Parts: sequence; structure tokens; C-alpha cells
Amino acid sequence: MELLILLVLLGGFVAVATVRQRKRREELEAERATELAAVKRAADEDVTRFGEELQRLDIDVTGSGFGEPVRQDYQRALDSYEQAKQSLDAVRRNEEIRHVTEVLEDGRYAIACVRSRLAGEPLPQRRPPCFFNPAHGPSTIDVSWAPPGGEQRDVPVCPADAERVAAGAEPDIRTVMNGPQRVPYWQGGPAYSPWAQGYFGSYAASGLVPAFLLGSMMMGPGLGWGGGFDQGYDEGFDAGQDSGGGDAGGDGGGDAGGDGGGFFDGGGFDGGGFDGGF
Repeated sequence: MELLILLVLLGGFVAVATVRQRKRREELEAERATELAAVKRAADEDVTRFGEELQRLDIDVTGSGFGEPVRQDYQRALDSYEQAKQSLDAVRRNEEIRHVTEVLEDGRYAIACVRSRLAGEPLPQRRPPCFFNPAHGPSTIDVSWAPPGGEQRDVPVCPADAERVAAGAEPDIRTVMNGPQRVPYWQGGPAYSPWAQGYFGSYAASGLVPAFLLGSMMMGPGLGWGGGFDQGYDEGFDAGQDSGGGDAGGDGGGDAGGDGGGFFDGGGFDGGGFDGGF
């Protein structure tokens, strides 16, 4: 009789544990689906904006009597747009978003090259995208900036945001959905890590990515923006070198943070990192 009671109790425990495990799995799947939908929305916004930029550029290119170098750069930008759309359609997992933003980053550099050629100016240096909003295209300068209540840090920015910061105005910050509200992308949570890695990851070993950003991408939670600034720089730079080298042109650079990364985890951007101690 006692054995039968034990078996019944054991069976009950197993049944309860199985139900709880299934429920937790369903909750996790729902969370992942929600996160994926939000990140895909951000990437779709980027692709749409890139397409609008190409439409405006087409007017300038069509009336310029452009030569072969302009045509090649313009075609590269057009190809990037098509590839970004195809990559976005193929996304099934959150980490795959970085393939979309990698392509957009390269396409925006191609646009910058077209504009420089049309203006008769030297080609722009291949630098990381504007920190405040990667859709602004390649950065041209590093400026010292701090969020409200934070410390100053050098970040790569586009000319327009450099002027805003110099004038004491707010930069044009890229926001993303986090639950029911839009927040700066660095407050979007770990789900946006692959999105950001696509923009900045290829510069991890180039020396052009700020130390705090490099440390967060390469070393995971707790390094970079919070109290681990120095450790994030030293360990992050070494990890970037070991991950495969790369050049400032953005063609190499290893896989900066892998598929999941720690770009926004723990003490990186949130939880006392960017907001609390920058």
C-alpha cells in the first residue's frame, strides 16, 4: 500500500513538473516570437529608409552624366537594398537579423561614395556607422558625449549629429520598440544585440569601434559601458584580434560577438551600464 501511495505521489509530481515545463517552454517561445517581431520591425524600418535614400539619390545620379566609378558604387547600393530585403524575408531567428544590417551598413557606405564622387570630393574613410543612428551612414568624427546623468565617452558620429552635440542640442537617436514604447536602441534589451552587431561588428578589430562598445560586443555581460570600461577595452580588443582580424574597409573582422552576443546584456547598456554609469 505504501509503495502504491509513493508511486501515485511520484506520478503526480512528474505530471505537475511536465505541465510546468511545457508552460514555461510555451512562454519562452512566445517571448522569442514577440522579440523577433520587434527586431524585424526595426530592420524593416531600416530597409525602408534605405530604399527612400536610394530614390532620392537616383534623381542626382540620373542627371549627373555619371561615369563608371559612380555607376559601380550606385549599383552596389542597389544590390545591397535587394539583398537586405531578401535577407529580411528569410529571417526566422533573432540572430539572423544581423545579416540584414550588415548589408545595409555596406550599402550606406556605397551611397556615401556616390555622393562624394558626384561632389568631386575624396572618397569617405570607411568608419563605423553613426553611433546615435546607424541609418545616418558612416561616421566622420568622434565626439565626446554623455547621456543624462552619465559620464563623457567618445563615440563615432555623422556630421549632422556632430553639429548637434557641439551646439548642445540632442542628437538624432535611433529608437526601437521595447514593449509598448520606443526607446534608444541601446535600451532595447538583448534582443537587439544582433541588430547592432550587424552594423558595428565588422569594425571590432579595426580600432575604430569605441572601447566600451567593443568590450560589450566581444566579451558579453558586464563589460564595456558600466564599471568594466578598462577591462572591456583590454579583453575586448584582444578578443577582436583573435576572432579573425579584419580591416577598416569592413570586409573582415571576425564575428564580433557571435550569434547571441552580450551587446546589451547585464552591465553593458542596461542595468547600470549605459544609463547608470555610461
